[in-house]
Amino acid sequence: MLMLQSDLHGNHLLSGLPTQEWKAIAPDLELVRLESSQVLCDAGARVRHIYFPITAVVSLLHTMEDGRSVEVASIGREGTTGANVLMNGDAMPSNVEVQCSGSAYRVDAAALRQHFDRSEAMRRLIMLYAHALFTKIAQTAACNRHHSVSNQFSRWLLEAMDATGSDKLVITQQRIADLLGVRREAVTEAAGRLQSAGIVYQTRGSIRIVDRCGLEGRACECYGLVKREFARLLPAMLTEEAA
Repeated sequence: MLMLQSDLHGNHLLSGLPTQEWKAIAPDLELVRLESSQVLCDAGARVRHIYFPITAVVSLLHTMEDGRSVEVASIGREGTTGANVLMNGDAMPSNVEVQCSGSAYRVDAAALRQHFDRSEAMRRLIMLYAHALFTKIAQTAACNRHHSVSNQFSRWLLEAMDATGSDKLVITQQRIADLLGVRREAVTEAAGRLQSAGIVYQTRGSIRIVDRCGLEGRACECYGLVKREFARLLPAMLTEEAA
């Protein structure tokens, strides 16, 4: 069995639960390693496990008839893949796929639903998170339609940095382009400009954010809007600022 170092407060949503609620759900949580491109659930399929990322980042992907897909939202240590399932049924409307490797808590969907039905505190927390996630999905759609690739790329890097708690992201430019639904050349150009400005440092298959303030200056208003909405709805879960 894979052994990982556990951090009881690694996921902000779980750490937002009252102590008694955390103690009740803890025996059902399994610490697992998620690998990049791992498919956690196909769209329309019955959800058997729900994940609370710690250092991993998970994408909700919408796939078109021609096979192309685009990320509608990312989920990191601020949330869970189970908000829609707990409130609306057994299936996810989107594919759920690991975007960045890392650790997460996994829980059986049926077991979590029992906790959800029993606990008023958990129901409230999940509903507030679902509201914030809906804002993120809507703002991402608007961003992808109206803002430049450079703006989108900067927003995406900031969101991924917050989600993982790390300034280094192990991911390829092609993968980011696929998630944004744009050409790789456009991402390469945007990344090159950021590197020339000393904001990021690229190596093959990874990107390190060197100047967070500079990156925020290159991002569109979508990043700040979504972050403020999470802070307003879930102040105890406010994503930690990078040092």
